[in-house]
Amino acid sequence: MENFNAFVDGLSDAVFFKVPLFGAQIELIVLYLALPMLFFTLWLGFPNVTQVGRAIRILRTQPHEGEAKGDVSQWAALSTALSGTIGLGNIAGVAVALTMGGPGAILWMFIIGWFAMTVKMAEVTLGLKYRVFDDRGHVHGGPMYVLKAVGAARGWPRLGLALGGAYAFFALFGAIPMVQVNQSFAQVKVVTGMTNGWAYGVFIASAVALVTLGGAAWLGEVSKRLTPLKVAVYLGGVAAILILHVADIPAALALIWNGAWSGDAATGGAVGAFVAGMRRAVFASEAGVGSAVMAHSLARTQHPVSEGLVALLEPLLGTMIVCALGGLALVVAGTWNSGLEGIAITSAAFAKVSPWFPWLLAVVVFLFAYSTLVAWGFYGLQAWGYLFGNGPRAQWTYKILYVVALPPAAAIDLGRVVGIVDSSFFLMAIPNVIALYLCAGELRRDVKAYLSGNGGA
Repeated sequence: MENFNAFVDGLSDAVFFKVPLFGAQIELIVLYLALPMLFFTLWLGFPNVTQVGRAIRILRTQPHEGEAKGDVSQWAALSTALSGTIGLGNIAGVAVALTMGGPGAILWMFIIGWFAMTVKMAEVTLGLKYRVFDDRGHVHGGPMYVLKAVGAARGWPRLGLALGGAYAFFALFGAIPMVQVNQSFAQVKVVTGMTNGWAYGVFIASAVALVTLGGAAWLGEVSKRLTPLKVAVYLGGVAAILILHVADIPAALALIWNGAWSGDAATGGAVGAFVAGMRRAVFASEAGVGSAVMAHSLARTQHPVSEGLVALLEPLLGTMIVCALGGLALVVAGTWNSGLEGIAITSAAFAKVSPWFPWLLAVVVFLFAYSTLVAWGFYGLQAWGYLFGNGPRAQWTYKILYVVALPPAAAIDLGRVVGIVDSSFFLMAIPNVIALYLCAGELRRDVKAYLSGNGGA
């Protein structure tokens, strides 16, 4: 275990290499992801402001089966992607952000989530444009296919293959959402006293196997039902906390605002709040990471930009609404600086409403963890298929490996789990952001053509 911990610490130090900026140390990878959020928001004409209504209308008038290519409806694709993005990154992740950067991190998560909407739109549009169909008519897509196609089109086939392979390789590790297993067990432990992490890990892995072995269509059906349920239950609990502490909301908002610009020296000041908010916002929204592209690539749509606009809603729902409200609830409850960590901070806040509320949170956490694990199993399968083929033997090999890899996460400490997941996530972003920059020109042309009415439905 010591060798494993040393490896994780070394990997995290390398990925989150810090450079001096404004008198403080800031992680280079954070800047690497912040720049495309700013650039594409300007480059594409602020679609995170002007196109939200259109995105909602697309979901109401989406093509039916047989009217467009794809395996699932646009709503099912969005639900699958939300199953991956609205997970414990939105519960435990907010608590981690508060611990790392103080209340100001919540405002930065909200702001970064707004800019993330455009990056999500851009990467999903490219994913739909360059997705491929196999001999059985099934869809395969993701940043690796984008990089392969764009490299070949520009006369750099080897570079495209290398970058696509690098993305798929990193995605294999990033697609094992260990935080979900770890923190769902932590909450179950709080309310039940269960201490056997391995037993819980085996249980949740078995539950994941039931859906993972069922294929994309089954995944879409489960996601459509679980996603609205888990969000509604969690936000119901958050609303109860806010109502109970309604008199404290103005002071909490002031604490969040002041913390974003000045911050607490103990949490790194304003820069520390920004970095914590950035890291957790990326983890919560996955914008720039490219993972959700693999889910959206399944959608039935007649134009890539149509699904890109649908994807624009992900950070709005997952980061700007769910994370922001959850973060505000933790600040008004006063549990964020109680010496606890991770999901225990949220559990303590829920306990202030009623002694049985941590049980409600345990149910929510399990639903969040379960749906995310199922969605990420599919993402990893797409990466595996790119590297080793999409034949039945290759697919079954990955599914078995994925399920077997889940139980140990319940027995590893939170700090090391966060280090592994964050490192994998940000490594995935490196080739994905390169693809976005390479395709900036065609992205703007495609978006303009679609919005002007020349791009199809």
